[in-house]
Amino acid sequence: MGEMRQTRFEVSGMDCASCASKIDTAVRRLAGVADVAVSVTTQAMTVHHDETTDLPALARKVSGLGYKTVPANRTPAKPALQTAACCGGHAHDDHDHEGHGQGAGDHKHQGHGHDPNPPNAAAAPPSGLHGHDHGPMSGPWWASDKGRLTLLCGGALVAAYAVGHLFPPFASNAFLIALLVGLVPIGRRAIMAALAGTPFSIEMLMTIAAIGAVVIDAGEEAAAVVFLFLVGELLEGVAASRARRSIQALSDLVPKTAFLDDNGTTREVPAETLLPGNIIRIRPGDRIPADGDIISGESAIDEAPVTGESVPVRKTSGDPVFAGTVNGEGVLRVTVTAAAADNTIARVVRLVEEAQEAKAPTERFIDRFSRYYTPGVVVVAALVAILPPLLAGGSWSEWVYKGLAILLIGCPCALVISTPAAIAASLSAGARRGLLVKGGAVLEKLGTVDTVAFDKTGTLTEGRPVVTDILTFTAKESDILRLSAALDAGSSHPLALAILARAEADGIAYPAAEGSAALGGKGVTGTVGQQKLFLGSPRAAGEIAPLSAEQADAIQALNDDGKTVSVLVIDGQVAGAIAMRDEPRKDARQALATLKASGIRTVMLTGDNRRVAEAVGRDLGIEVRAELMPQDKQTIVRELKAQGATVAKVGDGINDAPALAAADIGIAIGGGTDVALETADAAILHGRIADVAALIDLSKRCMANIRQNIAVALGLKAVFLVTTVVGITGLWPAILADTGATVLVTINALRLLRVRA
Repeated sequence: MGEMRQTRFEVSGMDCASCASKIDTAVRRLAGVADVAVSVTTQAMTVHHDETTDLPALARKVSGLGYKTVPANRTPAKPALQTAACCGGHAHDDHDHEGHGQGAGDHKHQGHGHDPNPPNAAAAPPSGLHGHDHGPMSGPWWASDKGRLTLLCGGALVAAYAVGHLFPPFASNAFLIALLVGLVPIGRRAIMAALAGTPFSIEMLMTIAAIGAVVIDAGEEAAAVVFLFLVGELLEGVAASRARRSIQALSDLVPKTAFLDDNGTTREVPAETLLPGNIIRIRPGDRIPADGDIISGESAIDEAPVTGESVPVRKTSGDPVFAGTVNGEGVLRVTVTAAAADNTIARVVRLVEEAQEAKAPTERFIDRFSRYYTPGVVVVAALVAILPPLLAGGSWSEWVYKGLAILLIGCPCALVISTPAAIAASLSAGARRGLLVKGGAVLEKLGTVDTVAFDKTGTLTEGRPVVTDILTFTAKESDILRLSAALDAGSSHPLALAILARAEADGIAYPAAEGSAALGGKGVTGTVGQQKLFLGSPRAAGEIAPLSAEQADAIQALNDDGKTVSVLVIDGQVAGAIAMRDEPRKDARQALATLKASGIRTVMLTGDNRRVAEAVGRDLGIEVRAELMPQDKQTIVRELKAQGATVAKVGDGINDAPALAAADIGIAIGGGTDVALETADAAILHGRIADVAALIDLSKRCMANIRQNIAVALGLKAVFLVTTVVGITGLWPAILADTGATVLVTINALRLLRVRA
């Protein structure tokens, strides 16, 4: 096979796993096709093929099955499941804020390439089955092809009953006509599916059962059964449309227009035309039309639509904002950082679509099982119809009728859809609260996690130091902060930024220091007015002005708590000190307690020094492994797995690739960055540690739902199989056993769309 390519098609009209299975089977039989991924929820098909594949013929083949098929306009992203397996994602390396003059590590984002559509992705022809009932259900159900066919069949059935009541001799012909109204499209689909490689489709079983019923003079019942079958398919379509809308609603969060600042004037433009570097103005109460960074203004941003965060986040100049979030009370000017096709919402939707095309192990098992199950049902039905009359002298009419009923009972739709419906609903529900899972296999695996390994900096902690304590020795607190800020003005060092942020928060104005100079590894010196100042490490400060025992003890106590202390010296005298630390996230302590209460072991893997790491570990109540290199973290993860643990590794997705790759599940944590969205196996958009437990809970609820669905599907079939054989139930209950089970399974799966807070 030659060079592999990838083409994505939009396939409208699918509403159950049986549809996807027929398309999958038909496309795989074509020359040059290596793999096919079909998603009912997203109405999409991704085909991996070589240059020998005739794409127009492929589109015609799918259209021949009754599904409208056209190549997708956008370039497909690379397969989601490859990210963790091949590169392990990006990783994070913790920073040691030990000296005031120490530099901070850089966070680097790597690009992600996308394979373009091949040039031979020609437009597909229109559907070859005119008037077919597999049309898209984007509007009201009665306006869809499937809805119109169901109403027509129902009207014909009512008319047949009327004719039978008024003109009894013509009753059988009237019911035969009513039967054909619904059966002809079903039979046509059955024939096309058989020619495409799926002879045992539900349409084929229905066609055989209906024709058999006519042969044994049960035409009235056959017509009613066909109508009930169409009603069941219509209900499936309505349920599938609801599942699709749950993720499509995310796209609707982004406004269609934006206010562009253009050479001092503001004009309204389509949001999809915005490009990186454009400057837009966002009014109070408006939805933000693009990802960007605030240039000017301050406001509380409601990020619940994107991240699920219930409390608005106050943001000001330099802070990022995301498309689809809602501006609060202030006017903002924002520089656009991503085009419409690549903003946070678009990437979330794209990743969920790709995830829904990846099958879970349970789903793959059910697919394999159904390939043998359906032919087995046909054999059992044939034996029930033939053996009793041949061996025991039973009535042919009675036992053929029972065999036909068993054909309908055995339709695999409810069983086949039980897993993908639950997985699609779970993936959509997770995306709506900022939890991205890359595929059913990952979702299934998450529920088995019993050990979670966390990075420290940027994961368990906020990722930036803040001022926690100000010690006053000979100067007032405000003076210590004012003079320290004067020395740090203009610096980009994390500790300097912490001091400047505290001064701004306290409303303290600071002058400009004169003659400022950095002393490598020690601190910074300068003059404010007539005062000679030094701000730096306790050791360097002690060389200028010896610390008293009391001062040294106070500083040591702060160091023992994992805090970095900078001492201020004024005119050769120790005036005070400022303590800083990268503080734990607000929800970290409670989140870790929740995981432990669930029986999940937690451990911190960090490159930070042991004293700082253990101080944070004591606050959070978590086991600590510190002073680790990236390969050390990978080794520890492998050791945990060797002990029989199922390990999830949580990091901010920057420099921790070895550990993420080694873990069973890699979870990136971050606020909508490329790294958080496109690496590891799952991503938590809004950085809440509690969402690690939420991911695991989502998996467990999904798997419980799948087990319920399988029990309903097989249980109803078993009950009606027995009652049919003993003569209690017939064709009507048989079709209700199949269609009813399919609807129940779908409705049960849709319960997962309810997002838990």
